[in-house]
Amino acid sequence: MQYRRLGKSSLVVSAEGLGCMGMSEFYGETDEQESIATIHEALDRGVIFLDTADVYGLGKNEELVGRAIKGRRHEVILATKFANVRGADGAFLGVNGRPEYVQQSCEASLRRLRISTIDLYYQHRVDPKVPIEETVGAMSRLVEQGKVRYLGLSEAGEQTIRRAQATHPIAALQSEYSLWTREPEEGILSTCRELGIGFVPYSPLGRGFLTGRFQTPDDLGPKDFRKFSPRFQDENMQKNMRIVEGIRQIAAQKNCTPAQLALAWVLAKGDDLAPIPGTKRRSYLDENIRALDVTLSSADLARLEQIAPRGGTAGTRYPEQHMRAVGI
Repeated sequence: MQYRRLGKSSLVVSAEGLGCMGMSEFYGETDEQESIATIHEALDRGVIFLDTADVYGLGKNEELVGRAIKGRRHEVILATKFANVRGADGAFLGVNGRPEYVQQSCEASLRRLRISTIDLYYQHRVDPKVPIEETVGAMSRLVEQGKVRYLGLSEAGEQTIRRAQATHPIAALQSEYSLWTREPEEGILSTCRELGIGFVPYSPLGRGFLTGRFQTPDDLGPKDFRKFSPRFQDENMQKNMRIVEGIRQIAAQKNCTPAQLALAWVLAKGDDLAPIPGTKRRSYLDENIRALDVTLSSADLARLEQIAPRGGTAGTRYPEQHMRAVGI
């Protein structure tokens, strides 16, 4: 395994992390036994950077991760998040960045994870009703209390990042970034580098689309939230298949899978990036780890740029309601 330091912080993580969200919700049927085995296999192979959040599975994902790392806490760099609020029925109720909620959320996450300190604590989405200085100020008090080591933001806009950094050092920004989500290149990545903030790309495989495993929306199960994503709707999905076909062709020439090629592209974007591809199966974990062995030449990168240019993906990342919560 390779390791990378997040920005100017002293936080060192595996070059690839493991997104645990799908182990509890959103991507179809779940299998707790296989999920825990996947986490154990990840740790055995040096993938020490685990990512979860309090809303994944309405807290059940943190509980699962907590059970999986029991007895192995010392091996793990554990990241979790707060701020997205959901009802008991799973409905999205908005974003809460109030200082008292920050404290309550952290303590609840610590209980579910069965740990005493969170390595990296993200604000999952920015609350437009609460000044970022107040939210990050409350997060900084968690550091003083020893409940959190490093602070992070997710899907924040450039000015918010600057204001947050002026309040307390931010170790990492987590936002979606892949061959079909290039928006961070329009200022976010350069802002992070200017300020010494690491960048953690989530969904580096385009929610699985870039692997080529899906041809039509019918390939997604009835419980799969991607059915409601504009990019996976019929007309958009067919337009986006051209990206997958191009990736397939290059992957075949390089004797790797489309998933490995897509991950190698993200990894090649800088040693201050640590993508967190999500999986709930050991077979896909192995495939993802092997992306670290794929080297892309300048010619490869140029071809991928032609195949998946900025703004070349059809459809937004999320439905309209959820898009309003990103980039604030």
